[in-house]
Amino acid sequence: MAKRERRTEVDQCADGWTALRASRWQAARAAFEGALGAGESPEAHEGLSWAAWWLDDADAVFAARERAYLLYRRRGEAASAARLATWLAADELDFRGGEAVARGWLRRARRLLDPLEPGSDHGWLAFQEGYVAHAGGDTETARERAAYTAELGRRLGVADLEMLGLALEGSALVSCARVEEGMRCLDEATATALEGHAEIPISAAWTCCFLVTACTAVLDLDRAGAWCDRIAEFADRHGSRYMLAFCRAEYGAVHVLRGSWTEAETLLEEAVEDFSVSRPAWVGAPLAGLAELRRRQGRIDEAERLLGSTGGQRATACRARLALDRGDTLRAAELAERLLRATPAERLLDRAPALELLAHARISRGELDRAAPTLAALRDALAEVDTPPFRAALDLVDGRYAAAIADHDRARTLLEDAVDGYGRGGLPFETARARTELATLLVTTGRAADGATELAAARAAFAALGAGMEVARVERLSGAYSRTSEELAGRRITPREREVLGLIAEGLTNRQIAERLVVSEHTVHRHVTNILRKLDLPSRAAAAAHAVRLGLVDK
Repeated sequence: MAKRERRTEVDQCADGWTALRASRWQAARAAFEGALGAGESPEAHEGLSWAAWWLDDADAVFAARERAYLLYRRRGEAASAARLATWLAADELDFRGGEAVARGWLRRARRLLDPLEPGSDHGWLAFQEGYVAHAGGDTETARERAAYTAELGRRLGVADLEMLGLALEGSALVSCARVEEGMRCLDEATATALEGHAEIPISAAWTCCFLVTACTAVLDLDRAGAWCDRIAEFADRHGSRYMLAFCRAEYGAVHVLRGSWTEAETLLEEAVEDFSVSRPAWVGAPLAGLAELRRRQGRIDEAERLLGSTGGQRATACRARLALDRGDTLRAAELAERLLRATPAERLLDRAPALELLAHARISRGELDRAAPTLAALRDALAEVDTPPFRAALDLVDGRYAAAIADHDRARTLLEDAVDGYGRGGLPFETARARTELATLLVTTGRAADGATELAAARAAFAALGAGMEVARVERLSGAYSRTSEELAGRRITPREREVLGLIAEGLTNRQIAERLVVSEHTVHRHVTNILRKLDLPSRAAAAAHAVRLGLVDK
């Protein structure tokens, strides 16, 4: 009788693994549970953990993996126990966001594997160690572990390890702005994934995820969208809510940039729901994406509520943009500096958004002496990134800086290039904002009619998007640029404020104005704040344009 029960357990376990290979997750779960009913084994627990993993049953995943780990240890099967410890580390990150616990499981796996000859379990451990290092900003360790994973995969003929090692190395290189080199690794990894030789189906999907994330990081939106489609096909084929959530979150972010805001809202809200069920630790990214969408729509209270329930670098960047929109340039600069402190110096591409924000904040504050080195650092960060949106972002900051120091010819060229670059990249919101800056410069240089044309185009684009707050901002600018000297007098601008206004238009920084007038920088900042409030203008550049048009300074 005992022999018949043992055969039944083995048969049911084999049925479970067959069902897993066929992506029949419920059938696999039933088979492994039947096997465990006939007699406990680590193999049955391990198989059950995978069925539960695909079904997003976190409690069952942890219970089954931990039991399998313990039983393999009791048998003295160190490699198998290490395999379970490695996957438990990955599960801690995915389901719970428990980085400290994950590192503990990885250390257990390392102790078990170190005495053994290298095998595939060493490769899986190296990949997870590299992934944790990459997430923590340790690029050197991430690349070393990734290269070892890929090399071991090639040597052992394990396609999963080869593709994931290449993908992780490529992602680490892209984050350091070594874009061409990184994309070569990612292209090779995805080519391997598409050959269809992965032993674990999720390996191919993860490889594609690395590529999508890299494409989104360099704003290659068409390519990111195409690979999102492939991940969606995988999610449909395997019934993976987890992968579907990732796809929706990334595609939602792409649609935000492209201006397809109805689609973006649907995808991001679905991603939040899917991650809440399947991988709660991942929900922060789509929440931050929704907050960014609300910011662009001008739904500021909703954006702040969403940001209040999440953290991370994306959320901090969105908070900085909100502060900049409100004119709280000091807070925007502080948040951008916080982002930079949290990002290693070698992660140049990861630092670029924070540098861009900090440069904009310092230019808006009139701290041009501090804006110059920030702009130089942004140029260095983007030296190897040649996508039109990133070049446009650099041109916009550079153009605003040139306008602030009254280098008007160079500013006009840069701002025109920013408008064109954002347009080629398919980013309508950014294009309209660049048009607004260009319009302000044109008014400053006496080309009020051309400025009005650019403002009208910006207003139309914002209205089509549904960016109500931006529409109102453009309308305020249009109104301000049409005011007369008599209307200016009616706004109770003091003689000192008129003097400050003229010096702003000459391209002086707050510090230079303070030296000229023999007052403190704080006093100058207060005057500038009062001027912008009285004239209902959003920026120093707009105030400069107003001053030139009214004859307070030579064009």
